[in-house]
Amino acid sequence: MRLAAAIAGCLLAGVATAGDVRAPATFLSPELRALQDDPSRHPGWLWVDEGEAQWKAVPATGKPACQGCHGDIGSMRGVAARYPAVTGDGALINLEGRIERCRSENQAAPAFGYESEALLSLTAAIALRSRGLPMAVATDGPATRFVEQGRRFYETRQGQLNLACSQCHDDHVGRRLRGDVISSGVGTGFPAYRLEWNAMGSLHRRLRACSLGVRATQFPHGSAEYLALELYLAARAKGLPIEAPGLRR
Repeated sequence: MRLAAAIAGCLLAGVATAGDVRAPATFLSPELRALQDDPSRHPGWLWVDEGEAQWKAVPATGKPACQGCHGDIGSMRGVAARYPAVTGDGALINLEGRIERCRSENQAAPAFGYESEALLSLTAAIALRSRGLPMAVATDGPATRFVEQGRRFYETRQGQLNLACSQCHDDHVGRRLRGDVISSGVGTGFPAYRLEWNAMGSLHRRLRACSLGVRATQFPHGSAEYLALELYLAARAKGLPIEAPGLRR
């Protein structure tokens, strides 16, 4: 109950009204924002460099490297802005899932696995090519039901603290909790280097941390629940610039 009391009693006056969705960078301190914008000082660029090397590397199976099919990694411009997306077989996948499918189906190689250094690195390198472009996920057609599932997750109270995502990221956006600013809760900066983790991490790692914070069920990385929520968050962020790889406190 201490966290619930903190949310009820320790939130200071905010700067944004409920439902005002802002880019994550606007919630960063000037120092962190400058660090996020400087590749020479952003720790996440170590993962970007590794991902760019992986793009060119031929897998042990002897199948073509990513570059062999797609050409220069610059061809990935705009890709991150369109994920999560529904595939031809009706599955909802995010950018990590797209990479894993390409690896298993086209390179005949084992999946990297969620939160592996290899997958985080390649995801960060690809996402970087969309930096500054507006989020533009499809929310109609086959995506409609997934968006609705994500919305329900976002608005449903969960866990022992009986809190919904919306109570922090809509009702108290821009206010402070435990020394940090509550953002609009969109995922345009992920994968991100988080100072608390001292490492790069995916959006699903962050979602699991939120679930733990309200004492709710932590779903597996890549679960249907978190994928639907990720799509809904991307829909909320439509038009906001991609910031990945981001930097978070």
